[in-house]
Amino acid sequence: MKKNNEKTTVLFLENGPIQVSGSLQITGQYGEKDSEAPIYLCRCGESKNKPYCDGAHKASGFKG
Repeated sequence: MKKNNEKTTVLFLENGPIQVSGSLQITGQYGEKDSEAPIYLCRCGESKNKPYCDGAHKASGFKG
């Protein structure tokens, strides 16, 4: 992973996903992925692309 002085921030978007930004590394069953662009994680449980948000919270009426 590239080293960066930018700290990682986590923001819970109103009635939407969790936005994670900064320098981060995601590790899953298919390996590692470095990211410096914001990623959006599902909070509603309806995404077809978990753990990532696909906008399903809009149709489901998620409040949180």
